[in-house]
Amino acid sequence: MTEVYIKPPFIKLEQFLKFAGAVSTGGEAKNLIFDGFVTVNDDVCLMRGKKLFENDVVKLNNDVYICKFKV
Repeated sequence: MTEVYIKPPFIKLEQFLKFAGAVSTGGEAKNLIFDGFVTVNDDVCLMRGKKLFENDVVKLNNDVYICKFKV
């Protein structure tokens, strides 16, 4: 499980995956999201612009990322 610190109040899912280092490009993130490989709070998410807030949990394959605010 990896905690990823962002600036409040939110970050979009596609940006979050790039920022967390889960993917290397926006195109890769887009394809993984649209193909149903990404979950947000245990629900498959097909929206690359989904807003993530503090404590949202993103899963991609066997990797888990928790969205945290940078103070």
